[in-house]
Formats: sequence, structure tokens, C-alpha cells
Amino acid sequence: MPRDVIVPDQDRNLYDNFHFAPAVRAGGLLLCSGQIGLDAAGKPPEDPEEEFRCAWRGVGRVLAAAGLGYADIVEFTSYHVGLGRHIAAFMKVKDEFVTEPWPAWTAIGVEELAVAGAPGWRFA
Repeated sequence: MPRDVIVPDQDRNLYDNFHFAPAVRAGGLLLCSGQIGLDAAGKPPEDPEEEFRCAWRGVGRVLAAAGLGYADIVEFTSYHVGLGRHIAAFMKVKDEFVTEPWPAWTAIGVEELAVAGAPGWRFA
């Protein structure tokens, strides 16, 4: 099956150093890797809402590189450290980026994420 690897310029170091694509287009779908909400210094913000915004901006960057936008999301899974503590803030921020018609969504609580100290969520 033909596939198109999507690597925004800002994510080139992740592709080169960690050997994964931010997204791959195959079979008419765009499959995205996880996004952790990191600030410009590469650290998770202290405020969970700002962390979520950073992650959604990362999602938007990958979508834009593929010629898509938030309205093209039909399904996503989010992974949360402290799901119960952060789900209301996550939903508030999500609605700043994703609008009706709402995509399918699964939220999963996990013990940790790939970046140490990332308190919030990961979009996959």
C-alpha cells in the first residue's frame, strides 16, 4: 500500500532522532503519532490547560502539513496521566480546537507518558 510520511519542519528532529513519523497517510486515512503538550522550550507547562493547548497546536501543525485541519478529525484517542483530575480541563480546551460534528473519542488513563513529568494527555 502506498504511504506518504508527513513530517512538519518543526518535527524533523523527532523523525531523524527517534525514527517515527508524526503522521502517515495511507489508504485514504491520516494516522497520527501521539502529541505531548510541550512549550517552546520543550517542557510541559505547569498549567494543564496550557499543556493541552500546546498539544492541540501540535496536532494542528501535523494536520496542516498534511493539508488538513481540525474539522477533518473523525476519531481520536487521548491518554491521560491523572484522567479524573484533568478531564474537565481537557474537554474545555478540546472544544477550543474541535467543533461539531464531534469526532469519535476514547479517553484512557495511564500511569506515565513518554516525556517524564508530562502531567496531562497524549493525543494518538
